[in-house]
Amino acid sequence: MLAGFGVMPALGARAALAKVTGKPALDPAFVAIGDWGRRGVGAQSQVADALGRTAAEIGARLTLAVGDNFYPAGVESVGDSHWQESFEGVYTAPSLQIPWYAALGNHDYRGNPQAQVDYTRLSRRWRMPSRYYKAPAAITGLPGLDIFVLDTAPLVTAYHEIGQQVMRGHLWREDRRVQLRWFERELRASTAPWKVVVGHHPIYSGAHGNDPDLIADLQPLLERYGVQAYINGHDHDLQHIVVGPVSYICSGAGAEAGPVRPIAGTRFCLSRPGFGAFTVRPETLALTFRDQFGRSVYAADIPRIARPA
Repeated sequence: MLAGFGVMPALGARAALAKVTGKPALDPAFVAIGDWGRRGVGAQSQVADALGRTAAEIGARLTLAVGDNFYPAGVESVGDSHWQESFEGVYTAPSLQIPWYAALGNHDYRGNPQAQVDYTRLSRRWRMPSRYYKAPAAITGLPGLDIFVLDTAPLVTAYHEIGQQVMRGHLWREDRRVQLRWFERELRASTAPWKVVVGHHPIYSGAHGNDPDLIADLQPLLERYGVQAYINGHDHDLQHIVVGPVSYICSGAGAEAGPVRPIAGTRFCLSRPGFGAFTVRPETLALTFRDQFGRSVYAADIPRIARPA
């Protein structure tokens, strides 16, 4: 049994399998990718192949899709061709036929975000039960780790995508105060030793820049309730920034790369297509960034309990 984790049947099954096969049991793991849905063009298909190989290697139990799932303007319905051309027909590796817990991005709001929620009922792997939600350890298969998926577009005051929505004849609204109250309530109730929060927009960023709204609204909650990692997209790059006890991790390079620079707290940044891979260990969350060829370009261990800087 892993120290600090409860007894989980899945772990017992893995241990038994390891004894029979002679192969070591893999620690629970997942992958994260953002800003990816481009009908297979750009670096999307290449990154998808590397993602599949990595998911098989680490035994990933789920994928976090951190927003901007469909370019340039989301999907219009559950029957939109984007579903096949950017998702079903691209991420075909057997290792990626696992749950995809998805967040909405600003480009997704240019289309019909509700269609991405509704697709959950039709898909074996797409998971977006609502625009923001909790994915607890009991259903993800990641023992001791709760995932909180936010809808960050309505939380950003300078949300320039509202104009894009109006141009397309619609405006999707949400009460930010309701979401923030829900978020704090769920964080307070969580007893999981690991807490990971997913949101499309970065809080700290060496590309788009730090977001004052999210710093004011989210950072205090992350620190107060012991969140170890905030995973985002929006920036088309790979970043690991540490501010206080929280790791801010950008995995927004699922189809292309954009410019990025180090800022205060930056441990790593790279302008290259790729994704993040995570392994849950008793006292650390192991982060690895891999590029479009599947090569490891960075590795770090995020502590379960924050240690003084």
